[in-house]
Amino acid sequence: MSQEQMNADAAAAETARRARFGTLPERVRLEDTVEERPATAPDPARDAYNEDEWLVRYAL
Repeated sequence: MSQEQMNADAAAAETARRARFGTLPERVRLEDTVEERPATAPDPARDAYNEDEWLVRYAL
């Protein structure tokens, strides 16, 4: 292989490499990397307060 052929192959390889790896990928925002959801499903009966319940539990 001649020197000119090797230089042409190297130039073609460099062009292909720059086309594939020449730019950085797009930035990923932090908001797109985090998923927030509750650990448990909300239970309305658990959060309901009955002021007379303590009477039933402890006084009777």
